[in-house]
Amino acid sequence: MSKDSHIDRDLDLSNATRGVWLVKVPKYVANRWEKAPSDMEVGKLKITKNGTPPQVSLTLSSAILNLNEPGEESIPKDHRLDVSKVTQQTLGVFSHVIPTQTDAVVPETEKLYMEGKIVQKLECRPYADNCYMKLKLESIRKASLPTRKVKQLDRVVTSYKPVSDHKNNIEYMERKKAEGKKARDDKDAVLEMLFAAFEKHQYYNIRDLVKITKQPITYLKEILKEVCNYNLKNPHKNMWELKPEYRHYKQPEVADDKKDSQSDDD
Repeated sequence: MSKDSHIDRDLDLSNATRGVWLVKVPKYVANRWEKAPSDMEVGKLKITKNGTPPQVSLTLSSAILNLNEPGEESIPKDHRLDVSKVTQQTLGVFSHVIPTQTDAVVPETEKLYMEGKIVQKLECRPYADNCYMKLKLESIRKASLPTRKVKQLDRVVTSYKPVSDHKNNIEYMERKKAEGKKARDDKDAVLEMLFAAFEKHQYYNIRDLVKITKQPITYLKEILKEVCNYNLKNPHKNMWELKPEYRHYKQPEVADDKKDSQSDDD
């Protein structure tokens, strides 16, 4: 395989030495940031380098705080970020750029970039103030609500309908109703039907005999065992045929003509 076949998957490492921070924020902050327009200021980051590691804090903007929907609890404005260095792992940030379709003579290709190496992890945590405690209490209350509730009806409601039965069950019941319940006929009558059938063909499977006689399969097998043999070998495996003492097949006409010609010669 040629090198050119992988040219669209080449990795740009020009920013491989750049240090990147990996920041984990609470879910409620991430949800607000997803709702925000691309040109909105979402917050301000403050870094104090007096100590080691540096003190980092996040203050959400008023515009983000006002994006709450009706009935939604307010979220905390101020957060601290706990900093920890990444020493035991090698983590990187990558981006995948897919070009837009253009009418250019030389179309752009897909590109992969390494945006930098993660050097620090930051955990964004809210301060335990009244705003955060109310938010946490509301989330616990919602999580404890049952998914289903019992509702008492004070009158007869006709709008509730039973769930439709399964399609296969409906088809089975209709087929069973159309065929009707198979009743056992007299044994002699069943034998007559069997002998008449075996005069036409020498071998039958059980399904065909059930259709011909319209008898329950267990009852039919009891009669078949008396007058028929069940083949276990090919070429007529799993098929029934009359026992030799019940066979009354007509001789082929060709054989009769041959016998007459022999008698004339005598």
